[in-house]
Amino acid sequence: MSTFTLRAKFLAGGVLISLVCVALTAGASAQQKASPPDFSSSQAGWLTFRGEFMAASGGPSPLRNDPAHPVVANNTGAQPTYRIGDLGNPNLKPWVVERMREDNAEVLAGKIAFTPRSSCMPAGVPAFILFGFQPLFFVQTPKEVLMIYSGDQQIRHVYLDMPHSANPKPSWYGESVGHYEGDTLVVDTIGLNDKTFVDNYRTPHTEKLHVVERWTLLDGGKTLEANVSTSRPPRCSALAADDC
Repeated sequence: MSTFTLRAKFLAGGVLISLVCVALTAGASAQQKASPPDFSSSQAGWLTFRGEFMAASGGPSPLRNDPAHPVVANNTGAQPTYRIGDLGNPNLKPWVVERMREDNAEVLAGKIAFTPRSSCMPAGVPAFILFGFQPLFFVQTPKEVLMIYSGDQQIRHVYLDMPHSANPKPSWYGESVGHYEGDTLVVDTIGLNDKTFVDNYRTPHTEKLHVVERWTLLDGGKTLEANVSTSRPPRCSALAADDC
């Protein structure tokens, strides 16, 4: 994938709560601290139900469903279907289109589409933000922020105010370092393996993926918004390498 900016919002609740990069609402009142932000000040988790990224202001559209194969959600009285990505999205590199074309064809032919949540697998970054229907909790300490998805207790570690390692070994959640910029938590992630997907349309990526998230409380602490930028290293941009 090339450089891309996405957005998600979460809503805060009392017992059940929502997630990032999609819009969420809060059942309990939350106090927002000026700096640094307190993502657990309402003693609640965060919930999201959207399942896909929203377009950031002025940015290209995130991947959407192929109009020829509309997605049928669960609990509608009809047979639910898997998401089939629209491969006409100009943000997709040719190798991504071909891999997704093969996957889409297999799913349309009856294959069960892989989703991290239904398979109890790590979601990776940024797809972790799309885990929904169960609360996402934050634990903030002076040296580390933990993001805990309660659905199956997946945990992300964000190490504060420190540089990246020179050559981090690729892993499911990569190496995330962060810092606060006023009321925003900025998280920079590299070192991701290529076993995860960018979104719920099963968009693949390589180990060169670089993700920057900006987490900010809105609406008096009732909404948590995550703006996500994905990019490739300068070497990849300059060479337009297929493996980037």
